[in-house]
Amino acid sequence: MLLGLISDIHGNSIALDAVLTDGEACGVDRWWALGDLVALGHDPIGVLERLEHINARCLAGNTERYVTRGDLPYPSRNDVLADPSLLTNFHECVASFSWSRGVVTGAGWLDWLLALPLELTETLACGAVLLGVHASPGNDDGIGLCEELTDSELAKVLDAVEADVVFAGHTHTVMDREVNGKRAVNLGSISNPKRSDRMASYVLVESTDTDYTIEHRFVAYDHDAVIAALDRCRHPAAEYIKKWQLPR
Repeated sequence: MLLGLISDIHGNSIALDAVLTDGEACGVDRWWALGDLVALGHDPIGVLERLEHINARCLAGNTERYVTRGDLPYPSRNDVLADPSLLTNFHECVASFSWSRGVVTGAGWLDWLLALPLELTETLACGAVLLGVHASPGNDDGIGLCEELTDSELAKVLDAVEADVVFAGHTHTVMDREVNGKRAVNLGSISNPKRSDRMASYVLVESTDTDYTIEHRFVAYDHDAVIAALDRCRHPAAEYIKKWQLPR
């Protein structure tokens, strides 16, 4: 069985298509999508339709909460009152997530997003237990599973869960570490990657009756096409998103 895990698609159907094509070539049988599916991208509905087509198991990330429940990241209104220089950032943030909410509501996907769970679990045939989260177990936001965590900090996160491997996204950076016999794997991201080569990243889990392996894969996609699509749809956060599509 070959399981593909993706995260942080951020409404970028162009990057998602490239990864799904790579996964199909590898022989992926099933997919998990670990949140941040629609916001901060040009084509939220195209992403959701593709995930439905491949029958992906999906969970909610922090941006799903921003889109569906009206929660917003920094800066808040109070932050702007304390520092008026943040007003432009605040307006862009509100406009961006309002735009995404309007698109998914108009297409009839809002209730589907609201119903997404915070975690996915599965026990492989070999007995290994997998846990999928967005940022960290029980939390869709925060520092997440990242290299900045010390071994003791990571152990505290992993010791609290009954899983052999915890998969996450959120940070847009790849990680694969093991502490006290438990493994933490960050997928990286499909869209808006922090990598210097701007490639999308995802994970394959191949399992048999006796064992499993984990592999990160990196896929190039057409960043110029993404930039053009942002301009065509007049996305309110287009200039911010474009920064993650340009070479570093």
